[in-house]
Amino acid sequence: MATPLRSNSRLSTAMERTGQWVFSQEIPTDVIVEVGEANFNLHKFMLVAKSNYIRKLIMETNEADLTRINLSEIPGGPEIFEKAAKFCYGVNFEITVHNVAALRCAAEYLQMTDKYCDNNLAGRTEDFLSQVALSSLSGAVVVLKSCEDLLPMAEELQIVQRCIDVASARACNEASFPCRTPPNWWTEELSILDVELFGRIIGAMKQRGAKPLTIATALITYAERWLRDLVRDHSGNGIKCSEPIDSDLRIQQRELLESIVQLLPAEKAAFPIHFLFCLLRCAIFLKASSACRNEVEKRISLILEHVTVDDLLVLSFTYDGERLFDLDSVRRIISGFVEKEKSMASHPNLDEIEREKVCSSMDPLKLSYEARVHASQNKRLPVQIVLHALYYDQLKLRSGGADDRNQPDAVTTRNQLQADVSLVKENEALRTELLKMKMYISDMQKNNQPGTSSKSVGTRKPTFFSSMSKTLGKLNPFRHGSKDTSHIDDNLGVDVTKPRRRRFSIS
Repeated sequence: MATPLRSNSRLSTAMERTGQWVFSQEIPTDVIVEVGEANFNLHKFMLVAKSNYIRKLIMETNEADLTRINLSEIPGGPEIFEKAAKFCYGVNFEITVHNVAALRCAAEYLQMTDKYCDNNLAGRTEDFLSQVALSSLSGAVVVLKSCEDLLPMAEELQIVQRCIDVASARACNEASFPCRTPPNWWTEELSILDVELFGRIIGAMKQRGAKPLTIATALITYAERWLRDLVRDHSGNGIKCSEPIDSDLRIQQRELLESIVQLLPAEKAAFPIHFLFCLLRCAIFLKASSACRNEVEKRISLILEHVTVDDLLVLSFTYDGERLFDLDSVRRIISGFVEKEKSMASHPNLDEIEREKVCSSMDPLKLSYEARVHASQNKRLPVQIVLHALYYDQLKLRSGGADDRNQPDAVTTRNQLQADVSLVKENEALRTELLKMKMYISDMQKNNQPGTSSKSVGTRKPTFFSSMSKTLGKLNPFRHGSKDTSHIDDNLGVDVTKPRRRRFSIS
């Protein structure tokens, strides 16, 4: 029977159970199997019937009677070997998502395959993997988590890759079509993983076309789980920095942070600016690499117009709130923001799409009145920014607002703008066609009346198309657009100083 160890109560209990079902065979044991510090008294003929590896050890030994076998290298250790031994004896045990990967690796190690014996342990575990464990996101993540201690064999058996494929596909599907509440439950599931395996799932999700905001949501949850004290505490009254910066914990946190920053999606505006400031303070505190800090600073500078005083104060004090922090980062962030704004003036030949990319992080609804007036008259800005600024002032006039204190909520206004996108595109297309038609009719009239003077042309009666154009002109022009308007004459623009009151059609 098994020889339990007093130093390990869990192993002792397992060994006692093993001894009970071995002793019940009423046949003396003839081999001791050593797995780490645990010893199992078993029968050779029962093990050989299922394990080709043990059969080879017994057949190829130089000893006359092999009585001791060392299997300390078996994946999963004593607990998994106990289940493998039970399988050899025909004793029932439960295969779960927590032990199936280890059992599959142990079966491979012991050569308990269907090639050696029908319905062997390898085949049973493969059936459970494909039919049960990998049928859900939660199951795939738990199996993948268990593989962290089974490398490289779990990788060689394709267990890791299969889990990554299932987890990434299910996560993308949940992000697009949530079937549980809260909608972001899947991010908590992924956050239990080691950063390397988590990063591989994120990479697979990117390849599947996951949106940057989806990736950002998963990364925020992961950072808040593993860097909880450093990322979540924003008050300056949090943890005391008693842990030396060169301790194993701080080194591990530094490597983790740098790995997270490397996983950030290419979309610069995918993260809340406050979270980026918290990452930057964490990077400064942990003395992360320059590449890590520069990447975070660059992302902050691109969306700096969204910053608040509280965000800047995140970098002003240490976690214990006792002294000033690294303010050089703030200077670099502001310099990066200023350089972005200067790039518009230094590149006047950018097309509309390129200008929209440069100004993608600008929020015209947060500009002052003077800045909106300047934006509405600046032809270097994309038409989208100009229309936003003009439309915002029109909404203020319509609501009777006299200053910025009475202005409508920015989020509400932005939603109104987005709701009008389809209508403004149709309006622009129709107006363009009408302008072309007017030019065509005008050319025809000139050809038919070659002697007509400029004075008579200017006093002719309005045609149907000119009346129709004026009517359509009353529709709201101050919405999104994607066409370049730099060619339009200034005299035809909107009078910003004294805009007319007009009723807008909002769908």
